[in-house]
Amino acid sequence: MARIVGGIGTSHIPAIGLAMARNQCAEPYWKPFFDAYAPVRAWLDEVRPTVAVVVYNDHGLNFFLDKMPAFAVGAAPEYRNADEGWGLPTLAPFAGDAELSWHLIESLAAADFDLTTCQEMLVDHGFVVPMQLLWSGKRDCPVRTIPIHVNTVQHPLPSPARCLRFGETLGRAIEAWSRDERIVVLGTGGLSHQLDGRRAGFINRPFDLFCLEKIVDEPEVLARLTIPELVENAGTQGPELIQWLIMRGALGPVVRQIQRNYHVPISNTGSGLLLLEKAA
Repeated sequence: MARIVGGIGTSHIPAIGLAMARNQCAEPYWKPFFDAYAPVRAWLDEVRPTVAVVVYNDHGLNFFLDKMPAFAVGAAPEYRNADEGWGLPTLAPFAGDAELSWHLIESLAAADFDLTTCQEMLVDHGFVVPMQLLWSGKRDCPVRTIPIHVNTVQHPLPSPARCLRFGETLGRAIEAWSRDERIVVLGTGGLSHQLDGRRAGFINRPFDLFCLEKIVDEPEVLARLTIPELVENAGTQGPELIQWLIMRGALGPVVRQIQRNYHVPISNTGSGLLLLEKAA
């Protein structure tokens, strides 16, 4: 049977990808941020996941304001990436696992989650930057991938409570898969940031640290927040936290924190990192 080995929450800021491409990781501005990922990569080398389920928000490669599903699940044999205008290098395609994808899609649909299924899907920095951070230095990505898009752009957005329930259903579906797999779930995005409007550049460090604390043992506290409350406290792009809640929900009620880091600012964003191991 498949088992979830853990979950990782990470920011997916495009400037991170540019810093890696320009070999700037050791520069004073970037070093504290990149150094925090070394223990996470060591953990990945130890547990050796075979599949990564990557929860992120599409930034216009597949969906835009005129067509924006609440949830979309990739069901393709591979996922090609493309640059949305940031100047990021285009990487080799990421291998998929269509058979497992369809199992997850059917399980989520049976639990009354309405999904868009994508048998072709481009992946942008929201997916690619976390994969680079976690498996940097690898000639070939050692895991198969399943991208799950969540709408954090066009209101109304899925509520935090709904996303936590989505994650719980996702976790049960993963562990009902008959094939022997070791699966890591990534929740990407955030933390607090606002890219436009009168509060452009807004970062809320106390709220970010509150979220990093509560999501470990009390995710239901964050699930009680509304989307307007997330926007107020974390900026217009702050609702990306709901993708972390999906990751946390998939791990079950009890987890163990392995690594946590918060660094600000990274490109006008409060950047977070969290590694959680699923309890036995």
